[in-house]
Order: sequence, then C-alpha cells, then structure tokens
Amino acid sequence: MDTRETMEIINKTFIAIFGQNNPYTLEKILSEFAFDVRLPQKVIDSVTGEETWASSVSSAKYITQENMRKHDQNKGWMIPKRNVKNLKEILEIWKITNYTTTQRVYDCINVSQSDPMYTSENVYRSTDCRKCKNVIFSDGCAGSENIIACQRSATTSFGLRIADSSDCTNSYNVICSSKISNSYFIQDCNNLYECIFCSHIANKKYCIANMQFEKEEYDIIKKAIVKWILER
Repeated sequence: MDTRETMEIINKTFIAIFGQNNPYTLEKILSEFAFDVRLPQKVIDSVTGEETWASSVSSAKYITQENMRKHDQNKGWMIPKRNVKNLKEILEIWKITNYTTTQRVYDCINVSQSDPMYTSENVYRSTDCRKCKNVIFSDGCAGSENIIACQRSATTSFGLRIADSSDCTNSYNVICSSKISNSYFIQDCNNLYECIFCSHIANKKYCIANMQFEKEEYDIIKKAIVKWILER
C-alpha cells in the first residue's frame, strides 16, 4: 500500500471520528498517535541488500518472504551432509541457512512494511493482525476496519488509539473497554455513546469526566475538545 492510499484511509478515519479532515503528515501520525505501538522495524535483506521490515530485530540475518521462496524454488534450502565433530561446528553450519524471514503475509492483499499479517487487506506498517481491512500502525488486532494506532483489540471500526478493547466505533483513545461509540478518552467502560474523559462507568451517553450533561451542553464542550485534540 502506497502513501497516497494510506493517507486516504487516515483521512476517512479522522472524518468518521472527529468530523474533520486529518491535519497531520504520516510521520506526525506515527509520532503523535503510534509512539507506543509495537511496529515492524526496518532491517536489511542479507541476500539482496534491500530494505525490508521485521517484527523481530534481534536476528543476525534477514530475508524477505518473497526472496526466501525464490531461493527455495531455484536452489532449495537443503545443503550437503558434512562431517561434524562437535556442537560448535553444527551451529556454524546452521548459520548458512538461518535467516529470519521478514514481511510475512498470508492470504493478504495490498500490504506494505508489515510483518506478520494474516487474511487482511490494505495494511501499512502493522503487525500480527487478522481479518482486518484498512490498517495503519497497528498491532494484534482482529476483525477490524479503518483503524490507526490500535493494539490488541477486536471488532473495531474507525478507531484511533484503541487498546485492549472490543466493539468500538468512531472513537479515539479507548482503553480496556467494550461497546464504545463516538467517544474519546475512555478507560474501563462498557456500552457508552458520545462520552468523553470517562472511566469505570457503563450504559451512559453524553457524559464528560463521569458527569452527566444534556445533549446541547455536551455538543458545545465536544467541539472544544475536538479542537484541542487536533491542534495540539
């Protein structure tokens, strides 16, 4: 997925969450919203010298999934038997074939700078997501769509910084919660609609900082909060 496609997804997600276009560059999105998300890092393919992306950066040698497959087709990964005297020699021989595979994608479409990714579509710089679509800077999500900087969450749509949560829509900065919609800065809550800065409550709407407001009051305060979020 290229930068243009990525920014289109980001803008569509911002409009759904904040009602406004995304004001940030891709680099700013990464530093401002995904600073604590575990993401693939840039490494070098030890065979071709090309840049690639890996979820693990502790290996001595890397090879892209595509180059690994090409090597398997052209030469195979078996090597002739050698006489070995000790474990040290076996470990040295192992280094010949011991590459860490990068950019692993399985049953995916339009994925870039990601590792690994499963049965997903339109993914940029993410890891360990399954059955997702339109995914940016995210880790460990499932069954989700249009998510940015999300972690360990499921069945989320149009989410920005959703962590350890499920069934969230059109929301920003939600932690350890479920059934949250059109809300910002929510922690340990359930079944909230149009709430902001709330913790440890359930089955509420139009609450701010765990205080109940009328819809008209709430809408006025929400506009100021959106302005504060997007102009920081």
